[in-house]
Amino acid sequence: MADTGTIFLDEIGDISPKLQVDLLRVLQDRAFYRVGGSEEVRVDVRVVAATHVNLQQAVAEGNFRDDLYYRLNVIEIRIPPLRERREDIPLLADHFVERLAHELGKDVSEISEGALRILLDHNWPGNVRELENAVERAMVTCRGPVLTESDFAFLAQTAAPAPAWAVPAGMTMQDMEKVLITATLQRTQGNIKEAASVLGIDRSTLYEKIKKYDIPR
Repeated sequence: MADTGTIFLDEIGDISPKLQVDLLRVLQDRAFYRVGGSEEVRVDVRVVAATHVNLQQAVAEGNFRDDLYYRLNVIEIRIPPLRERREDIPLLADHFVERLAHELGKDVSEISEGALRILLDHNWPGNVRELENAVERAMVTCRGPVLTESDFAFLAQTAAPAPAWAVPAGMTMQDMEKVLITATLQRTQGNIKEAASVLGIDRSTLYEKIKKYDIPR
């Protein structure tokens, strides 16, 4: 059905070793046999694959074939978790309120400043789906046209406390800067433009600091 078109393979990192072999063969040969069939079917498709798994780590641990990884990883698009793009939360929450108000038949039009602060402070391990679910839960139980802190009290009950971090003894400002840059590069998978934006510096400055601290990319 996807011949001359595009096929989307979701959660590619969770497929079995046997299916990895089968998929690699299809991607290499652009041909396969239907289940129970004896006639080879040739196809020309664009493959878009998605995963929540760190495939590079899975390859290193032997859980994902390196040849399949390189066959799939022609162009990589990294979608950061919601906790790294908190500026998106107000826009997404307003969108969900507008859509769900219509679907649920509720006269709710906005989120209070205090409620929005709760949403911004939450870590969102479930990303956008969790945010949508939280807004829907709040709208189902709310009793007014504005979602308030009390409507999102369940988030405070389920939130895991953030671990405290203390500066190690003897760590200098340069040590801290190196740790911060290294962690940001790892999180952005070596994307200099994205890392510089997160750090609030320009790319030339980031290049200089990478060279200064001998940070691997």
